[in-house]
Amino acid sequence: MAEKKIEDLSFEEALKRLEETVHALESGAVPLDDSLKLFEEGVALVKLCNSKLDNAEQKVRILLRDEEGNIKEEDMK
Repeated sequence: MAEKKIEDLSFEEALKRLEETVHALESGAVPLDDSLKLFEEGVALVKLCNSKLDNAEQKVRILLRDEEGNIKEEDMK
């Protein structure tokens, strides 16, 4: 089975892959060239996770709008 492209990963898949990438980099057992590739992948994964979190936050804000269109600030429970 072919590996998914980064942009096709779910938030959970991207976060898991990011954790694996960090672990590999922290282990020190990866050659320099591979470490650079992993670092680049990690940056792309962080951007994807941040984008997905921003989208989720925007959806929550839309759901919290009152009848006048104002956003009601509420703590998540």
